[in-house]
Amino acid sequence: MRPGGVQVSALDHRIPPPLVGLACGLLAWLLARASPGLGVDWLPRVPVAAALVALGLSLDVWGLVAFRRARTTLNPLSPERTSAVVQGGPYRFTRNPMYLGMACVLLGACAWLANPLALLAVFVFVGYITRFQIMPEERALLGKFGGAYADYLRRVRRWL
Repeated sequence: MRPGGVQVSALDHRIPPPLVGLACGLLAWLLARASPGLGVDWLPRVPVAAALVALGLSLDVWGLVAFRRARTTLNPLSPERTSAVVQGGPYRFTRNPMYLGMACVLLGACAWLANPLALLAVFVFVGYITRFQIMPEERALLGKFGGAYADYLRRVRRWL
């Protein structure tokens, strides 16, 4: 526990978020393979999956461009190296567009798999990223930027 009663976990900022996304994608595939009887044959599966993946990748790229423009670090494992609170582009409506993008890509994979059980992987991703990546990032940024970041936290939602 850090001073001030802040709970710290050994998993905070340890696993790169894209790796978590890939692991959750593998989990979705394994869940779908383990329960073929739950598969749903629905016609718009491919276009819906493609649209979700395209939306997710667009959010990821848009978020990366906003970070580049602000000339701040892209490394999610070192939030203390951040040099600016990015509030433009997709950061106007979500504090985590890149993680939201990864969740959309994962949703697209689940749509393609067409198995409702695979959706559990999306919940695992969102829960893990929120607890072990986003919350520690928020603590670090609040400690570094204080009131400016606190205002941003009040104005913009964590996910949507």
